[in-house]
Amino acid sequence: MELDGETLREIVVSVVAVSLFIAATVYIGTSYGGSNLGPTGGLALVASIALFVVLMAIVGVFLSR
Repeated sequence: MELDGETLREIVVSVVAVSLFIAATVYIGTSYGGSNLGPTGGLALVASIALFVVLMAIVGVFLSR
């Protein structure tokens, strides 16, 4: 089964975006974590989720063109 160029590009861009989100989540967990996540870490986690949603929307618009 061969993938055309457009499908391969969509896969690569999506994997990179999800990998960045996972890396940000792990970084926040190790930097602000411990036995529990404080208010600053919670805010950072919410910000990373919001940025991920915005990033995926931008990626979707970019890939649809």
